Amino acid sequence: QVQLVESGGGSVQAGGSLRLSCVASGYTGSSYLMGWFRQAPGKEREGVAAIYSVGYTYYADPVKGRFSISQDNANAKNTLYLQMNSLKPEDTAIYYCAAGPRGTGYVLNPSRYNSWGQGTQVTVSS
Repeated sequence: QVQLVESGGGSVQAGGSLRLSCVASGYTGSSYLMGWFRQAPGKEREGVAAIYSVGYTYYADPVKGRFSISQDNANAKNTLYLQMNSLKPEDTAIYYCAAGPRGTGYVLNPSRYNSWGQGTQVTVSS
């Protein structure tokens, strides 16, 4: 079982930046698909970005060019990051870190993931 703990959320003005972190334990980093999702009030959870293998990343269209996902497996605690730049009010949501086994299918489909963090709030004001 993978344990995931997010941090780094907060409030920022439009155009600002935040970096989210997710410490993962209980898995072998290269064997898993890691992703970030978000859920705004009254909306369904949506995929933001995913990463697996060395150098393979995938982004949802609304965040392409603004967000960057990365992973640090160099230490005993594997850490997933989401660098968010040029933030917009529509980016306001609870952001979740997720992990799942490598496989087939759309990498931002929530059903691909079987472990979730508790979420961290991101609020962007205009």
